[in-house]
Amino acid sequence: MTDAEIKLWQFLKNRNFMGLKFRRQVPFGPFYLDFYCPEKKTAIELDGGQHYIEEGRIKDDSRDKYLHSIGIKVIRYSDSDVLVKTDAILEDLKNLLTPPSPLRGEEKNDPNKLLTLPSPLQGEEKRGK
Repeated sequence: MTDAEIKLWQFLKNRNFMGLKFRRQVPFGPFYLDFYCPEKKTAIELDGGQHYIEEGRIKDDSRDKYLHSIGIKVIRYSDSDVLVKTDAILEDLKNLLTPPSPLRGEEKNDPNKLLTLPSPLQGEEKRGK
């Protein structure tokens, strides 16, 4: 495991994060996932420098297409962000893994976007006239 994987695993293991079960280094077809949450059908991939060269990006695109085709959502973070911006990564993960509330809008689980429903009394005065 890389330093970034070790650091993130400290937060994900033993259902420490949102009560969700995460597994590490999980085989899926021809690939190994850094972390996988079966409950959310979500993979978390941490990318080192090799992922930012053209060959790495091509491999990642192929891998992501395969995983999406079998219903697995892929979330990617850079190793450096995990090491330096851990709190921001954990907050982002929490937002991405929290199901949308039926009382909220659908845009990226934004907790500030409440769905505005019309009042059942709106327009009542128009009907009475």
